Amino acid sequence: MLESTFFSSLLLIITINIVLSGDNAVVIAVACRKLPAVQRKKAVLWGTFLAVIVRVMATILAVYLLQIPYLYLVGGVILLWISFKLLREEEESEHIDASDNLVQAVKTIVIADVMMGLDNVLAIAGAAQGNILLIVLGLLISIPLMIFGSQLILKAMERFAWLVYVGAAVLALAAANMILTEQVVSDWVASQGWAETTVKVAMVTFILLLGLWQRTHSGSREHQSER
Repeated sequence: MLESTFFSSLLLIITINIVLSGDNAVVIAVACRKLPAVQRKKAVLWGTFLAVIVRVMATILAVYLLQIPYLYLVGGVILLWISFKLLREEEESEHIDASDNLVQAVKTIVIADVMMGLDNVLAIAGAAQGNILLIVLGLLISIPLMIFGSQLILKAMERFAWLVYVGAAVLALAAANMILTEQVVSDWVASQGWAETTVKVAMVTFILLLGLWQRTHSGSREHQSER
């Protein structure tokens, strides 16, 4: 009976990771898309490895994390910045050193994973019911899934450059969901029937327009410098 409970809980944790790790695969792919093939593999492996370690620690400390005021609000704002930053780096990446790119990609993966993984952390903590072995096993089994998913997205982005904007939109939507989860914000949204969808659309649109403006502005500056 104990074994069946253990394995059913483990299966639940793995399922949670699969369902909630789609956004994480996107951020890994977007962060690594400009790296050479060898460095890309290093960034994916190191970024995922470090992100999982941080997530295991965060899951164990989930009870304390819940007590931090405005956690989702701050995390959502940081994730919005990351989504814009990824679009901005689309234009600036050729001016950045390869070694800096690798470090930056790993850092982006870890920070975004931590911010986006809050729901994941809390869901896993609940499913594991304090069993640290379950938490660690569930996350370790999920690593290949995240890596495989990010590799597929990377290949698609190599063929279709516009998918970077789709990736940024996914991150911006995840950020909006986090911000709307914050108690202060969710209370206000509950009293305004129109607010939830409007806020999500506004945030995603804002990030995409900001990215397009950055691209246009950068292009006009390069054109002027050539003259």
